[in-house]
Amino acid sequence: MSSDTLPPPPAALPSIEDALAFVHEHAGDARLSTGELLVEHARGTAAAVGRLNVDPPAVLAAALFNLAPHLDDPETMLEARFGAEVTKLVFDVRKLLRLGTVSVRVAQNAAADTGRDAQAERRAQVESLRKMLLAFAQDIRVVLIRLASRLQSLRYYAAAKITPAPEVARETLEIYAPLANRLGIWQLKWELEDLAFRFEEPATYKRIAKLLDEKRVERESYVAEAISRLQQELAAAHIKAEVSGRPKHIYSIWKKMRGKDLDFSELYDVRAFRVIVPDIKDCYTVLGIVHNLWQPVPKEFDDYISRPKPNGYRSLHTVVIGDDGRAFEVQIRTQEMHQFAEYGVAAHWRYKEAGSKGYGGQFSASGSYDEKIAWLRQLLAWKDDVADHRRPWEELRKASLDDDHIYVLTPQARVIALPQGATPLDFAYHLHSELGHRCRGARVDGAMVPLNTALQNGQTVEIVAVKEGGPSRDWLNPQLGYLHSTRARQKVRAWFNAVDSQENIANGRAMVEKTLQREGRTSVSLDQLAARLGFKTPDDLFAVVGKEEFSLRNVEQALHDAPAAEPEEEATPEQFTKRASGANVAHGASSGVLVVGVDALLTQLARCCRPAPPDGICGFVTRGKGVSIHRSDCPTFVRMARRSPERVLHTTWSADVMGGRGQSVYPVDISIEASDRQGLLRDISEVFAREKMNVIGVKTQSRRNAAYMQFTVEVSSSAQIQRACVLLGEVGGVVRASRRG
Repeated sequence: MSSDTLPPPPAALPSIEDALAFVHEHAGDARLSTGELLVEHARGTAAAVGRLNVDPPAVLAAALFNLAPHLDDPETMLEARFGAEVTKLVFDVRKLLRLGTVSVRVAQNAAADTGRDAQAERRAQVESLRKMLLAFAQDIRVVLIRLASRLQSLRYYAAAKITPAPEVARETLEIYAPLANRLGIWQLKWELEDLAFRFEEPATYKRIAKLLDEKRVERESYVAEAISRLQQELAAAHIKAEVSGRPKHIYSIWKKMRGKDLDFSELYDVRAFRVIVPDIKDCYTVLGIVHNLWQPVPKEFDDYISRPKPNGYRSLHTVVIGDDGRAFEVQIRTQEMHQFAEYGVAAHWRYKEAGSKGYGGQFSASGSYDEKIAWLRQLLAWKDDVADHRRPWEELRKASLDDDHIYVLTPQARVIALPQGATPLDFAYHLHSELGHRCRGARVDGAMVPLNTALQNGQTVEIVAVKEGGPSRDWLNPQLGYLHSTRARQKVRAWFNAVDSQENIANGRAMVEKTLQREGRTSVSLDQLAARLGFKTPDDLFAVVGKEEFSLRNVEQALHDAPAAEPEEEATPEQFTKRASGANVAHGASSGVLVVGVDALLTQLARCCRPAPPDGICGFVTRGKGVSIHRSDCPTFVRMARRSPERVLHTTWSADVMGGRGQSVYPVDISIEASDRQGLLRDISEVFAREKMNVIGVKTQSRRNAAYMQFTVEVSSSAQIQRACVLLGEVGGVVRASRRG
């Protein structure tokens, strides 16, 4: 809706009674999913928010946000009646409701997980979800409305004696109560915790309630009387002090019993209060007055002023026996110590939220996020000290809740923290490097989006990936905006560096082996050659040769300096070797070929068809180059035999070769046709490496996204060729792989 069609804002904000009447008019007897009447929930939530002394728009939004689905055009109707600010708050709270299902699923996972690693993961997930809840709400009032709404739901369950789903209590204890604690909203925190604990552990709740043997009102009344008595004594001693009660609630008692492994009878601070004075000497004066009024428990006195805790916390803690014979705790500190304890590194929520063993000093948050929360807590406390309650809420609206991360979700409700501006590709690489490499698309909240789409808080991201593949070099182009995370860019660069390295090694191997062929030294040990040239492995040598950082002249020189190989160990594929007189077997590359009825002839394997056992073979007498050995079905041989049949010789492989006892290898050509892609050469080379087939020649050509390759490899039999062609056909993108000739 354009701004020029918006109705004018109301001259003055309607009252909360007008808002509740509006809800009743449009919702009637409609009920929420909890079973509570919508209008009753609106009334209770608005009352809870009103007790926080927030501004009128927030109170109205608290009453109206559940009504939106019952209006035909909620934005227009709400804005016409209540103004733009209230309407925006309503829809911001509606956005937060999207996290309800997500947080329930996290709570389910939290309840199901066991084991140290699972629990650590659970704590990290809950912490991320809390941060996402704050980041998702750009106005702190939105968070307060959500907290008040949850409290009203729990009150309804308790009043109606309905047990909610287990996830509701777990979600409250894991997400909402700690958030209220961080924001310093104690009046919401303790009631959220007690009500949720009542539903999650009903037997334990009743047992502790019975042990307390008094109602909360009675406990608070006792504390109030003790405070009044102490204040009179302090006034008589002319000590200016602020005394406040700290009545424990049931969930806090249970948490401390579990965290410190204590029996109920060992708890001294079921009832407690705090005294804040101007300076340190007053702390010790107050301590003397307290010990004079009530009997101290000697073993329960701690002087953290003279001996601060390692984290800097300072205060006096003492336990005394009251007039009724029950113990209670007193904390005495200066205003400066109190500020440090509330907002510094010893902030109360730090150790309380570290888990059941948190009293051992574990922390659960840090950094700029802590500073922002501390600032928000100070603003929330400030509102009680000024006459104009609207002023601090104006400041709160200005306070940015953004940190330098966004929080998105996997389809399994796992919360993932990413840098601001992150894309689905950043998300994929955060989950796993291979998933990032194979990522080809993404769904955000169920809709397909481009991979360079900037993600927003609270979105659910699903990655669409292929079985095999690699990244695109476009992903590294900052102008295209595919990757925002430095870590993801490093992973993409590492992939291309690995591909380039493999290609350099393959090219370098081909160049070195061609040099060995030319020099007639193919039997030279590559390990020894690399060591002679100062490299640890042959691959190190091939890499620098492939990058043209190492001259092949150095290889040639090393070969000339090396001792000649034994003749019987040579296996040069194209070498002509003269047979020994009286023998029927030719040596060298053609070792194992028998020329029937003829002695002392040079033999060579024909390059046109490159025969290998057990191929059927025939010999053809050449002019001046001995006998050329062809495959029987070689088209070139058939054509020459038709023209000069008298030059054809009957040949066969020796028994040693056919029996697999020979040591010779034979060069063959394998042709590959494939769809061109990044990493294709690497994947094909890996097949040859796994099959232990030495590549001695490579020719490649690309036309219209199609790649045509010819590899010359050394094999001991044609069976190796057939197996290699089958495996090559399984490589992604390969259309055809076959023996050439």
